[in-house]
Formats: sequence, structure tokens, C-alpha cells
Amino acid sequence: MKKGFMVKILIYLLLAILALIFIVPLYGAIAISFKSNREILSRNIWLPPSEFTFSAYKSAWTQGRLGRSFFNSVLITLPSVFGSIFVSSLGAYAISRLRFRGSTLMYIFFVSGLFFPPHSFIVPLYKLFDSLGLYDTIWALIIVNTAFGIPVCTMVLANYLRDIPYSIQEAAVIDGASHWKIYRSIILPLSKPVLAVLIIFQFTWIWNNFIWGLILTEHRATPIMLGLLNLKGQYFISWNVQAAGSVIAILPVLVIFLSFQRYFIKGLIMGYGK
Repeated sequence: MKKGFMVKILIYLLLAILALIFIVPLYGAIAISFKSNREILSRNIWLPPSEFTFSAYKSAWTQGRLGRSFFNSVLITLPSVFGSIFVSSLGAYAISRLRFRGSTLMYIFFVSGLFFPPHSFIVPLYKLFDSLGLYDTIWALIIVNTAFGIPVCTMVLANYLRDIPYSIQEAAVIDGASHWKIYRSIILPLSKPVLAVLIIFQFTWIWNNFIWGLILTEHRATPIMLGLLNLKGQYFISWNVQAAGSVIAILPVLVIFLSFQRYFIKGLIMGYGK
């Protein structure tokens, strides 16, 4: 009993240390974002602001054009998350529930995308979208992010759907339900936990993605991570504006996680724990 209690204490202590490691930089960014540059340079940056000011947020949103990049990222991320999960759910349903010859090869085909490093496609994709007239457009980033999300989403969903009892599906077939009806009315509602995990992972990955915005956009469709880079001045760095932009950038990810967190642990265990 005493040994088990000590193990729990050590685990909680380790978790507290890890939480502190993640929280301290976040606190620093929030504190700096409410300070003036003069205060940042004259006082310890870890101290709370002596006078709260929102000027850095206003400058980042308007003068730094982060507002435009923010809405570009919204237009890129939401369709990409929906598209990758929708296509993957259809493929995972066919692979794990229909029991047809070649389902294993189909699964390998989908999942094989995980073994190709995304950076190996930079030059071909740049030339492709440039020739199609999609360079520096929202559509280029939607297509790329959707495509690269399909392999991992298919793998996780296929593993999860295999655990759903076939008796439920057989009963629905006896009642005259089509495959589309089974998929829409039975499989998707039972997959809420793993769908929540994929929504969080895909949203976070696409929202924070920097490389594709750098390669496939110039100024019209720049996502928010590229917008943060543009906040840096040529001769002078406004640290409070940089910090304010970072806080703005993490808010949507935080909202998505808090909205789906009750499904997160359950779906994570059931989707990966095979």
C-alpha cells in the first residue's frame, strides 16, 4: 500500500513538472502581450504588467494584418478537417465493415501515405498548383491538408470501427437499412469519441502548419502561422505584438480542445490501443 502511494505521488509530481514546463511559456506570452515595449525592456519580463494595454492586440490584428491571416486559416482548416475525416470515414467503413476481397490491400493503400515524408512533395506540388492557377489560393492549402490527413485518419478509424459489434450492423440489414443508412445513423454516432480525437489532431496540425503556407502562398492566402512571421519588423521587433499574435493564434486550438475534451481520452485509447 505504501509503495503504491509513493508511486502515485511520483506520478503526480512528474505530471505537475510537465504541466509547469508547458504553462510557463504560455504565461510569459500572455504577460508580455499586455505590456508596452518600454516596460518589456525596462522590467523583468516574467513580472505581471504594471498597466494592462490592448494596443499590441490591435496592432497585430490590423497593422500586422493578422486578422486576414486568421480568417484565411479558418477557411483553410475547417474544410480540410471535414474533408479528411469524411473521406477517411467512408474508406474505413468499407475496409472494416464490408468484408470484401482486397480490403487489406485497400487499407495498405490508404495507410501507405504515412510512409512518405511530406517534404518530398514540395517541388511537384508547387509546380502542379502553379500550372493549375491555384498557387496562392485557399484551395491549394485545402487540397494538400485534406490529402495528407487521410492516411492517419483512415488508420485510426479503421482500427476503431473493427471493435463495433457486427450484430448491430446485421440487425440493421435485416430491417432493410442500406449501407449509407448504417454508416450515417449507426456507425458515425458510435464513433463520436474517435472522431473527437481526429478533429482535435487534424485541427491542431492544419492550423499550426507552416511549411505549406510558406511554399504554396505568397500574400493573398497566407495562413496565420505565416502571418505571425510577418509581424516581425525589418529593423525592430515589437515583442508585445509578437506575443499578442501568438496568443491570438492559439485561441482556436484551445477552444476546439475544450469543446471535445470529454471524448478525447476515450477515443484516444480506443483508436490507438489495439
